[in-house]
Amino acid sequence: MLPFQSLRHTYGTTRMLTSLYEWFWKDEYWFPPGYSWADTEDSDGVTYPHPRDLLTSIPLALVLMVIRFGFERVIAMPLSRALGVRDRLRVKAAPNPILENFFQTHDKNPKEAQLNQLASQSGLSVRQAQRWFRRRRNQDRPLLSKKFCEACWRFLFYFSSSFGGFLVLYNETWLWEPKTCWDKYPFQPLQPAMYWWYLLELGFYLSLLLTLPFDIKRKDLKEQVIHHFVTVILIGFSYSANLLRIGTLVLLLHDVSDFLMEACKMFNYAQWRHLCDTLFVIFALVFIVSRLILFPTKILYTTYYDTMVTFKPFFGYYFFNVLLMVLQVLHVFWSGLILRMVYKFVLAGRMQNDIRSDMEEQNTSDEKSEAPRQKNGRLQSNNKTDTCNALRARGAGPSHLANGHVPAT
Repeated sequence: MLPFQSLRHTYGTTRMLTSLYEWFWKDEYWFPPGYSWADTEDSDGVTYPHPRDLLTSIPLALVLMVIRFGFERVIAMPLSRALGVRDRLRVKAAPNPILENFFQTHDKNPKEAQLNQLASQSGLSVRQAQRWFRRRRNQDRPLLSKKFCEACWRFLFYFSSSFGGFLVLYNETWLWEPKTCWDKYPFQPLQPAMYWWYLLELGFYLSLLLTLPFDIKRKDLKEQVIHHFVTVILIGFSYSANLLRIGTLVLLLHDVSDFLMEACKMFNYAQWRHLCDTLFVIFALVFIVSRLILFPTKILYTTYYDTMVTFKPFFGYYFFNVLLMVLQVLHVFWSGLILRMVYKFVLAGRMQNDIRSDMEEQNTSDEKSEAPRQKNGRLQSNNKTDTCNALRARGAGPSHLANGHVPAT
C-alpha cells in the first residue's frame, strides 16, 4: 500500500509541475497575438534564441568569478600600488565584550546617552568609548586597495562590453533608428555575436549577485540589488522572447556610462585629481544624456508606442515595460546623487568622494600619537618624539590623508 501511495504522490507532483510548465510558457504571455513559440523554431539553417540557451550563463558566471579573482590579485592589486593607492594604517579596537556586543547587536554609532551608559559599564571614559567605536567602525570599512581592485574589474568588463557592443551594432539600423527593432518581429534570426554578448552580460550580473556578500557595501545597496535583479530578469525575458534588438540598446546605453564611472573611482583612489575631475565631468554628462534623455525618448518611447503600431497589447508588453520603468526610476535616483556631487564639485573645485561610500573616520589628535607608523615597510610604535612631531605638524598646516582629503580641524 505504501509504495502505491508514494507512486500516486509522485505522479501528482509530476502533473502539477507539468501544468505549471505549460502555463508559464503559454504563447500569449511571450508573444503578440497571432504568434507562438513555433514561429521561432530553427529551420533552413536559420537560428533563433531559445530559453534553454540561458543555462549557459550559469557556468559563465562561475568562470567570470574565477577570472575576477585572478585579475584582482595578479593585475589590479599591483596596478593599484603602481598608481599610488595607499591604505591607511588602522589602530584596531581593543577587545571589549560589552562594547562589541552592543556594536554587533544594537548600533554601530551609539547616541550620547547610550555612550555614557556603555562607558560606565565597561569602566572607560566617554572619550575612550567614542574612540573604541570609531576604531571598530573603521575596521569594518573596506581598504582603498580593495575598492580600487573592484572598480578595476568592473571597468574592464564594462569597457569591453560597451566597445564590443558598439562594434556589433555599428552597422545595424536599430542602433540609429530604434523603431526598426520591430521590423519583421519575431522573425529575427540570432546573430552569434549578439548571443555571446547577451550571455556574457547575464553571466556578469549573476556573478555580481553571487559576490554581493563579499563586495563593498555602499549606501545604495538596496537599489543595487534591485537593479541587478531587474537586469537579470530583463535579459532573460528579452532573450527568450527574441527582443534582442531593443535589449542590446539597453545594454549599450548602460555600459557606456558605467565604465567611465569605474575609471573615475580608480583615479580618485589613486589621487590623480586632475584626471579624476575630468573623467567625472565626462561621466556626469554621459550618464545624464544616456539615462535621462536617450533612455526615455528612444527606448521607452519605442517599447511603449512604436510596438503598438504593429502589434496589440499582450502580457509580455506590460511586463517588459514595467521592468524598464523600474530601471528609469533607478536612473532618476542615481542622477540625483550625481547632481549632488556635481554641486559639491562646483563649490570645492574638485570631485568629492562618492557620497554612496562609507568613508573612513579620521583619528583625533590623541589617537594619532598612539597610531603605529611605518618605516621601511615595518610597523613601529610611536614614542614621545613622534608625538611632538605630530603636534608640530598640526601647526604647519593640513596634511592630506590616504584618500586625498584634508582632516577636519
